[in-house]
Amino acid sequence: MKHIKFHIKTAFILCSLFFVLKGNAQQLETLIDEALTNNPEIQKFELQYNRASEKVNEVNTIPNTEFGVGYFMSEPETRTGAQRFKVSAKQMLPWFGTITSRENYVSSLADAKYEDIVIAKRKLMASVSQSYYNLYANKAKQKVLIENIKLLETYETLALTSVEVGKASAVDVLRLQMRQNEMQQLKDVLSQQFIAEQTNLNNLLNRENDIAVTVVESLMMPSEDFEITTKNLALHPELLKYDKLFQSIEQSELLNQKESSPMIGFGLDYINVSERPDMNFSDNGKDIVMPMVSVSIPIFNNKYKSQSKQNKLEQQEITTQKQERLNTLETLLSKAINERISARISYTTQTKNLKQAKDAEEILIKSYETGTIDFNDVLDIQELQLKFQMNQIESVKTYYIQTTIINYLTQQ
Repeated sequence: MKHIKFHIKTAFILCSLFFVLKGNAQQLETLIDEALTNNPEIQKFELQYNRASEKVNEVNTIPNTEFGVGYFMSEPETRTGAQRFKVSAKQMLPWFGTITSRENYVSSLADAKYEDIVIAKRKLMASVSQSYYNLYANKAKQKVLIENIKLLETYETLALTSVEVGKASAVDVLRLQMRQNEMQQLKDVLSQQFIAEQTNLNNLLNRENDIAVTVVESLMMPSEDFEITTKNLALHPELLKYDKLFQSIEQSELLNQKESSPMIGFGLDYINVSERPDMNFSDNGKDIVMPMVSVSIPIFNNKYKSQSKQNKLEQQEITTQKQERLNTLETLLSKAINERISARISYTTQTKNLKQAKDAEEILIKSYETGTIDFNDVLDIQELQLKFQMNQIESVKTYYIQTTIINYLTQQ
């Protein structure tokens, strides 16, 4: 069976990282290449496909040749002499086209198995990409926390100076320090989550869990979305597999019809005859050779009628399963598209809020020069700024993860 060349990886990478720097895209592409090469699940499906393909050689056979040997304990006398022993050979042959039908049926099953490889590769690429984006978001959030901790340290210095001149209390300093402790705690938790996600990614690549994964420093929200071709959903390998299974049932029915036909047998019997003593004639002791032809007819063919009904019912079942899966994929695609739109809206809102928060921060810093700084306001603004930054990172991550899902569903 001809293998269909697998182009999805290139399209998947290009669409997922359409707006990312080339070097960063290469990093994710390298991880995906390694996963496709080493992932044991992919290897499992490839072995299953190879095993299914090998079955073509198994069915390309005819029934065993039958040999028989018999010895006459009491030798029957004939005109030409006594029969001593008998040797027979017999070969049954299936009806014309039966072996070809078997090969076609097994090949169709192998075709369906091949779709399992395509589906598994798509899912693996999506899983690697999503894990990569989770790592990016984690690192970006840690970076934001470090920046905010440094910012609070600056505020703490201002607060200490204000305490010395009687413009702030020691409580303000303690509150700033407690806020720093909370941020450090969040950062430490994110560090542990990064290790867990890194282990997940390394397992997808089937390598040591502690191998460090380097992720992109920053991901920008694309200025525009790439076009989504929803008609490609009908060509998704999860749906094509049902088509292949349907075709395999068609081949199964053709094979069933062939097997319900008669079988033809050819054979040969050889009987050894000993010479009659004290007699002399031309055929004295002449051995017997008897060619034979036999036919095996399935008179009681309820088995084949039942198999035909089962095949018809199975085709109906496959049709309904395909429609059910199509509905599920359409729902997933619609959800991914809407969530990606929501992520862009959220990013735009967080960007505006973050700018306003920074403007408010600048106002507070300038107010320090007049001695009217309120450290409660400082903490409030800092908390809002951190929230907007975190939401902004989460929006970018959500956008790219939903893009990954869309690619899984629509890319060919």
